[in-house]
Amino acid sequence: MTKTKGSIEAEISKAITQWEKDFLGRGSVSVKADILRNMIIVCLNGILTPAEYRVCETLDGMLSVKRTRTGLVESGVDTLKQIILDIASVEVTSFYTDISSVTGERVMVFKLSENLEKKLSEK
Repeated sequence: MTKTKGSIEAEISKAITQWEKDFLGRGSVSVKADILRNMIIVCLNGILTPAEYRVCETLDGMLSVKRTRTGLVESGVDTLKQIILDIASVEVTSFYTDISSVTGERVMVFKLSENLEKKLSEK
């Protein structure tokens, strides 16, 4: 059976939620993955703990939380890339991430080796 764009997006959302729980020890409140041209954009809500919000009240604290959280995710990037390859059958060429200390939202962008959106629309 051929996977649809929506089913791949849902599968990625579920897999990243599980990765967060297994690798980081806790998951986000919600995860939404979207395929756009040669990218998969993942928005994760509810990332920060109440203590991290408190620390983010100062510039030094916010930078520290962002640096620590980014470092944790970057240390698991090979597994994240493999998750995308296993689900979407496309290689990840680069990975970008950032977190908002105001909203507690993380955005992940997986840049792909080919235009997955176009590939899926041709099936």
